[in-house]
Amino acid sequence: MNEIIAGQNGYDIPCINNLIADAKLAVIISHGFGSSKESQTAQTITKALAKYGIGTFSYDFPAHGDSPVDGDMFRIGNCISDLTAVEAHVRKMMPKVEIAYFSSSFGAYINIIYLASCKHAGRKSFLRCAAVDMPCIFRRDTTPEQYALLNNQGFVMLDKCYVRPLKITREFLHDLNNYDVFKLYHPGMTKIAMIHGTADITAPIDDARRFAKKFGLELTEVAGADHRFLIPGGMDQVVGTAVNFFKQ
Repeated sequence: MNEIIAGQNGYDIPCINNLIADAKLAVIISHGFGSSKESQTAQTITKALAKYGIGTFSYDFPAHGDSPVDGDMFRIGNCISDLTAVEAHVRKMMPKVEIAYFSSSFGAYINIIYLASCKHAGRKSFLRCAAVDMPCIFRRDTTPEQYALLNNQGFVMLDKCYVRPLKITREFLHDLNNYDVFKLYHPGMTKIAMIHGTADITAPIDDARRFAKKFGLELTEVAGADHRFLIPGGMDQVVGTAVNFFKQ
């Protein structure tokens, strides 16, 4: 069910409510960079969890999917505030439900920052292809021509088969430099499990290995899988590992 909730920064947050009445667990889904709440991954994990009586609640980051704002509002602080608003909304609807998180790529990066810096109710978080070194990813993937545009006009438009063209501002890049999850995160009450493909060139697995090793996290490596887990049976491994993690 599509739903609109009020954010904390003057704009609305489009969501999809797949919560299940009387469920013991609700999983908040955060999508990847350039994706949306209706991603194939979100739909697949929602269907899989529903078989076990686990509901989900997904949402669009600013400037993604059906978000009413453009890239000027796509800032790390706003993404964190939106996750805060979504969790508060879920808690209000289902005060007794246990909260957990499923996030992909950039969404996993935001989820880690959220767990490290915000009061949260969730006690489990599953990270798919976590982009734990977003600053490095942008430095590597941004061309000299794009840097020139950023310097001259303050933004650049990206469209790498995204759901919609994405405006990236100088301010967003500055945000990335201020949010290093290797420095921000600290082990706490939230149990984290990670899954990553060994052939991921978007968010290299070596970064995920470093993060998992530093904080003693469980990391499942899938041989030959790319960032989108498009190899035969790849998404089945993601779903199976995630379902087992949430059922524990």
